[in-house]
Amino acid sequence: ETAFLAARELLPDNLSALRARLAAMAGNAALAGESHASALRDFDLATADAAALGDATFSSEIALDRVRALVGQTCVVTLEPMETDVDEPIEITFTLAQPEKSAQSGATEPRRRNAESDLPEPLIGGTLDLGAIATEFVILGIDPYPRKAGVEFAPPAAENDDPHPFAALAALKDRSGGGKS
Repeated sequence: ETAFLAARELLPDNLSALRARLAAMAGNAALAGESHASALRDFDLATADAAALGDATFSSEIALDRVRALVGQTCVVTLEPMETDVDEPIEITFTLAQPEKSAQSGATEPRRRNAESDLPEPLIGGTLDLGAIATEFVILGIDPYPRKAGVEFAPPAAENDDPHPFAALAALKDRSGGGKS
């Protein structure tokens, strides 16, 4: 973290994009070292440097480690309660939100996402709601069809004693000579 901040300080103010990147990298290093207060300070520096860019866009990739949860679910085969361990990596790219820029352009059409590359999430107000991010990744990691270990679905055996719905039509067809005329 210190090396990124020192490199940022050596750059002139007219290189705001590079200064913002170095501050963001310092913030990521602080997050990796679990120094959350330093990370917030570094991201504030990145935000200030990026704001100095004016019309240019700024984005930063922030890896927030992993989210883990123990989720209570119902087995889809036995319908018994079970617990599922959710362990999802979190990696998100943020960009500074520029609402006045989109309002000036008059674009009312929503942005379209490319399947190959997702657009960065807007960083509104310079803050991250880590609880909402963690919740989103837990929800995405939940198995929609949980089943207990070693359990397989076996369809019930069909009983031939009960007449099927078309048994009366089949009997009528047999009495009339097979339906051929």
